[in-house]
Amino acid sequence: MNTTIERTKDTNLGWPNYSYEATLEASDKINWRVEDLIGGDKRLDFTKPFLPESLARCDALHFLSAEERLVLNQIRGHGYLYTFGLVEEFILPFVLDHARPLLRGNDARVRAFLNFASEEAKHIDLFKRFRADFRNSFGSECEVIGPPEAVAQAILSKHPLAVALVILHIEWMTQRHYLDSVADNHKLDPQFKSLLRHHWMEESQHAKLDTLMVHAISDSCSDQERANAINGYLEIGGMLDGAMAQQAKFDLESLKRATGRAFTTEETNRFLDIQQQGLRWTFLGSGMSHQNFLNTAELVSAGSRAKLEEIAPIFS
Repeated sequence: MNTTIERTKDTNLGWPNYSYEATLEASDKINWRVEDLIGGDKRLDFTKPFLPESLARCDALHFLSAEERLVLNQIRGHGYLYTFGLVEEFILPFVLDHARPLLRGNDARVRAFLNFASEEAKHIDLFKRFRADFRNSFGSECEVIGPPEAVAQAILSKHPLAVALVILHIEWMTQRHYLDSVADNHKLDPQFKSLLRHHWMEESQHAKLDTLMVHAISDSCSDQERANAINGYLEIGGMLDGAMAQQAKFDLESLKRATGRAFTTEETNRFLDIQQQGLRWTFLGSGMSHQNFLNTAELVSAGSRAKLEEIAPIFS
């Protein structure tokens, strides 16, 4: 019996009925340009927060003034979009490598994956332009993790199915952030919110395409390879968790530079505890616990849902 059918029967789940034709059609309708979103009179408003509190987690830092919490929120917003640009540096070559064996065909599948790659390249450009805009206006330097090339090399060294799962995690994470805490939030800077909205619009199609990619790669793997891929996904998550700990330290130094504020040892520890956990939720917990991601992980390897549901609260 086909192993895919067996896994579906065991879990009472089936692979989502996504199609290349539908995602390609939806993507063609969106079709925004970077030049229309940033530059000219489209400026960041530094009197307003960039990120929702559910992601930024600044309010619990009671020893900061309201103005300092706003500055921290904007530092976190800068890091948020930079990190998306960073991960898309490995998503782009991975999607192209997946599409390359399909190029002899001339169907919606090939066009959809090439469009996927083109949009990821567009996102990288958008976030680089955002960072330049931010740095020109913010007034002080904000350090970030990287370099992107080293992160990409480390992640792409893992099994393709593990990498595809990480990408799927990121796609569903993006959906969750925007729909749960950005879309109806009227307190955020409209310019920053516009960048998030347009990114979300295209990532909503990427989540479907990556599910199809995970399905295809999974079907070419043995049961042991699929189980190992779940572990590989967790290994990459552990690597990203370490990067988030470093980013929290960078954000503290960035806040010091921006405000001239000194911190006691107790305040420093409190800051790092809260901000590291906020970063963990933002980039790890919110994707790992997304129901669509859990459903796919279970289809890849039976028992993965329970395993991930046990781990995810660490990153909440």
